Amino acid sequence: MIATLKDLRRSLHQYPEVSGSEALTARRIRTFIDPYAPDEVMEGVGGHGLLFIYKFGAAGPTILVRCELDALPIEEVNNFEHRSRVDGVSHKCGHDGHMTIVAGLAPWLHQQSFDRGKVILLFQPSEETGEGAKAMLDDPRFAAIRPDYVFALHNIPGVPLHQVILVPRQFSATVQSIAIRFYGQTSHAAEPEHGKNPAWAMAEITRLTATWTIPDPADPNFTLITPVYTLMGQKDYGISAGYGELHFTMRTWSVENMEHLIKRLEHHLDTICRQYHLRLDTEYLDYFPATVNSDGANELIRTAARDAGLAVFQKPVPFKFGEDFGWFAQRYTGAMFGLGAGMDTPVLHNEAYDFPDALIDSGMEMFQRIISLCLATDTIDDSGW
Repeated sequence: MIATLKDLRRSLHQYPEVSGSEALTARRIRTFIDPYAPDEVMEGVGGHGLLFIYKFGAAGPTILVRCELDALPIEEVNNFEHRSRVDGVSHKCGHDGHMTIVAGLAPWLHQQSFDRGKVILLFQPSEETGEGAKAMLDDPRFAAIRPDYVFALHNIPGVPLHQVILVPRQFSATVQSIAIRFYGQTSHAAEPEHGKNPAWAMAEITRLTATWTIPDPADPNFTLITPVYTLMGQKDYGISAGYGELHFTMRTWSVENMEHLIKRLEHHLDTICRQYHLRLDTEYLDYFPATVNSDGANELIRTAARDAGLAVFQKPVPFKFGEDFGWFAQRYTGAMFGLGAGMDTPVLHNEAYDFPDALIDSGMEMFQRIISLCLATDTIDDSGW
C-alpha cells in the first residue's frame, strides 16, 4: 500500500493546481478513495472541497481529519521524474503529501469495525489564500457534519524526520495581508511641486511599521510586519510618479493584537496621506486566524506519538506562519501538530522543496492512532480549553 500511496503523492505533485482551481486534484482524490467504499461523499463543498464519511455502529464521536488540496504559484526547479508539469505552479508546502496521508486512511477505515462513531476525511481547497476553511464551514451542507474533534498535521522541514511537534495552546500565528494604494498626481520630474508623488508617504509608512516590529516569538506582543511588494513609477526619468502601492503581511499571536495593529496602521495612513495630499485605498487579503489547540486534543496527539514510538518535541512558542485550520479550531475541539520532515529538507515555499515520502507512513499511523483513541474514549478532558 505504501508504494501505491507514494505513486499517488508523486502524481499529485506532477499536476498541481493553485488555490480555487483544484478540480483535477479533487477528481484524482475521489478516484483513489471511491474503491474503499465511504458511506457518504460530499463534493464541491466551499469550492472544490471533498468530504468522505465512514460510519461505524451506534452513535458516537465524529472525528474529522483535514488536509489541503492547493499548490503554490512557484516554478519547480527540481529535475526528478515526478517534477511539476504545470509551468509556474508546484507543491512547495507539502499539500501533496498531506493529501496522500489522509487519502491513505481510506483503505484502513474500510477494514475497521469500530463499535461507534464517524470518521470524516476532509480535503480542503484554497488554504494558501486563507479562504478555503471558512468557505467550507460556510457551505450549508457542512452544517450537518458537526464534528466532535478536528485534527490536522503539517510537515516541518529542519526538524528530525518523523518527530512530532506539539505546541501548547496555540499552533500558529494570526496573519493578515494588506494592499495599500496611494493616489497622487503625475508631473514632470523637473517640477515635482506641480504633482503629488507618493514616494515620501510610502517611505514614511515603511519606516514607521519597521519600528513597530517586536520580533521575539516569546513576547506575547510579538509583531512582525513584512513588506512583500512595492510598485511606484516607471523607468522614465522625466516623470514624477503619481501612484504607488505597498503590500505588507502582518503577524501577531492574538486576534486582538492584530485588530489593534490594524487600527494603528489605519490611523497613521490617514494622517500621512493627509499630509501629502494623497487619496488612499486599502484592501485586506489572505486572513488566517490563529490556530488554537485544545489541551485534550494535544494530549491525544502526545499519546498517539508515544504509542507509535515517535519522538515528541514541545515547541515553546507558536509557528509564525498562517494556517486557516484556525477556522476549524475556533469552532470545534481539536489540534494541529507538526511532523518533522528532516534536517536537510529545503524550507517550505522554497522552489527546491519536495515532500519526503517517508512521512506518509508515520503521518498515517499518527492519524490511525488518534482516531482509535477517540472512538475508544467517551470524552476528551478539555478543562484547559
